[in-house]
Amino acid sequence: MNWNKLWNDIKAFFTNNIWNIVLFFSVLLIGIIVIKILINIIRRVFAKSKMEKIAQQFILAIIKFVLYLILVLALLSIIGVQITGIITALSAILLAVGLALESNIANLANGIVIVATKMFKKGDRVIVGDVEGDIININFLFTTLNTPDNKRVTIPNSTIVNSSVINAGAHPIRRVDFTFSVAYETDVELVKKIVTDVMKSNGKVFIDSAHEPFCRLKTLGASSLDFFCYCWCDNEDYWDVYYYVVENVYNEFKRNDVSVPYDQLEVRSRTDTVQMPYDETPLPERVEKQRPQGHSSFDLETANLSDVFRNKNKNKPKKKKGKTDKTITETQNNENPKE
Repeated sequence: MNWNKLWNDIKAFFTNNIWNIVLFFSVLLIGIIVIKILINIIRRVFAKSKMEKIAQQFILAIIKFVLYLILVLALLSIIGVQITGIITALSAILLAVGLALESNIANLANGIVIVATKMFKKGDRVIVGDVEGDIININFLFTTLNTPDNKRVTIPNSTIVNSSVINAGAHPIRRVDFTFSVAYETDVELVKKIVTDVMKSNGKVFIDSAHEPFCRLKTLGASSLDFFCYCWCDNEDYWDVYYYVVENVYNEFKRNDVSVPYDQLEVRSRTDTVQMPYDETPLPERVEKQRPQGHSSFDLETANLSDVFRNKNKNKPKKKKGKTDKTITETQNNENPKE
């Protein structure tokens, strides 16, 4: 290899293109600074708006991508690269990616719809089809719910947008509905009084004029009188109020001799003896499961680092004072042996 020729070619390139090189690095430096300033300004504007954070992040990501793409195309044009072919290639790549990720793009579009329309927010109790749970995360592809039995369910945004969504946590107060059935010979006014008294006896139930407990005879059923009743309570007290009313209404029905109808079944007794196999071994004694302590996971983005280090220092074993004093005494005796 002729190193002198290679060196001369390099010097000739920089000599002939010195202004293009200066322009290239100038545009690169100024472009990066301008993009960062624009992103900072847009972020500050979004911070003062009421737009959801996830929408802000998505819009910022798109703007940043577009600005850097323009900068790259400008730099390629400076060094003499024909950007027409590059734009054509990028269009073909984006089309291929779009066809391959068609379902994800649909979820992305529907995620934007969910965030923009504020269909629900984090912490709301929603029902989507057969799934009921609390919203714990919303992103542009999926929405994650935590069910009452502590299962995590991830639902694509397209499913949510194309389904009927019941949002039970949209308002601070909620109506609790009941249906009670009694026998035909029961006094209607007595049933209404019992149910309303039970609902009013719970301090979590609203009793003001706008949310007064309600109970009326609704249906003359085939074998019962059906009463429709409801009361109002705070959203977080819904299930406490529901179970309280059901249990105490049943108890008051028994106290006041109110008959509750039920289906009648024909029962025939068997004359033969039924042998049921079973194991005579008694139940084993309970052995408590050993669970690790002090190893709970934490998120670096949300954890308080000062508390983490404080707990770490607190868990360090302390030196025993007596043992330290004894060690010091032995050291002194070794240094000053008796003659």
